[in-house]
Amino acid sequence: MEPAGNDVVGLSFCDSKCGVRCSKAGRKDRCLKYCGICCQKCNCVPSGTYGNKDECPCYRDMKNSKGGPKCP
Repeated sequence: MEPAGNDVVGLSFCDSKCGVRCSKAGRKDRCLKYCGICCQKCNCVPSGTYGNKDECPCYRDMKNSKGGPKCP
């Protein structure tokens, strides 16, 4: 699905991208939560279910409070 209208990123865009990204995750609910947060901030989700983070430097570089990667 395409981003909706004039929204920075439509929720359906993030939902659809994160659905693909998290499709093989062991903790799917957590994956979808953090992917959604990252998508809203970065307007981007890397392709595939793992890796490819160089496609989205903002997504790749977001860190959690412990300094680890925030985005799945």
